[in-house]
Amino acid sequence: MTAFVFPGQGAQFEGMGLDLFETNEAAKAIFLKADEVLGFELSKIMFYGTAEELKQTKVTQPALFVHAIATLRAKAETKPDAVAGHSLGEFSALVANHTLSFEDGLRLVYARAIAMQAACEAVPGTMAAILGLENEVVETVCESINDVVVAANYNCPGQLVISGSMSGVAKGMEKLTEAGAKRAIQLEVGGAFHSPLMEPARTQLADAIMNTTFHAPSCPVYQNVTALPETDPEMIKLNLVSQLTGAVRWTQTVENMLKNGVTSFVEVGGSGKVLSGLIKKVDRAVETITL
Repeated sequence: MTAFVFPGQGAQFEGMGLDLFETNEAAKAIFLKADEVLGFELSKIMFYGTAEELKQTKVTQPALFVHAIATLRAKAETKPDAVAGHSLGEFSALVANHTLSFEDGLRLVYARAIAMQAACEAVPGTMAAILGLENEVVETVCESINDVVVAANYNCPGQLVISGSMSGVAKGMEKLTEAGAKRAIQLEVGGAFHSPLMEPARTQLADAIMNTTFHAPSCPVYQNVTALPETDPEMIKLNLVSQLTGAVRWTQTVENMLKNGVTSFVEVGGSGKVLSGLIKKVDRAVETITL
């Protein structure tokens, strides 16, 4: 069984998509359609923008989504047996398995990006990578802190990202270092993604998701908040809404895919290195391919 997986924020790079635009008609059509749907030339920012421009949440999220679908249309020669995406990448996964149309997916991604950027500007927050501790230790320490800080991204064994207020994450880094973490590294991110501080964005996006048509998928999507395969469009919607304030259970997602017979992972879009590296840390022997 083959799973297609799609990266989230952090996988962007300067010049992303220009080669696809210049060499593949199917991909070119995706970039042009994206510019039309959004009402501005996202493609120009992707092709010629600076790293700083690409880092803005309102640009990063639609850019990664469009790049993933353009890559899929240009290079995928087979259909997946399962799909999953890391955070934002879940929207790309839902286009890959035909739950969402490209246009509806892009509208939701842009709405998500705008809502998240507004939430970040309203209440500053941050995230930090914690290396070398068991998940349970990180969770227990976060729960003991009288501030906003939660386990947000279960990326791979021994690497968990915490998220919350500036003070909450600072306290978390200090206490987790005392608890034996090998390293605690504050990340360069725009805000406290996948934490309670994203509640205003979750509320805003919920309306958009509930008012969008989700179709029966061609294969299961393993969703971030449960790490389980889902095929019911209404449950997919609910899990997608919960994702903004819920944790990204990527380690558990990969483990469950492996248990259910996935033998090959195809990373689609972005720099092509992010998820493959994390998957190899779950199972070094599994096959990973980059499109």
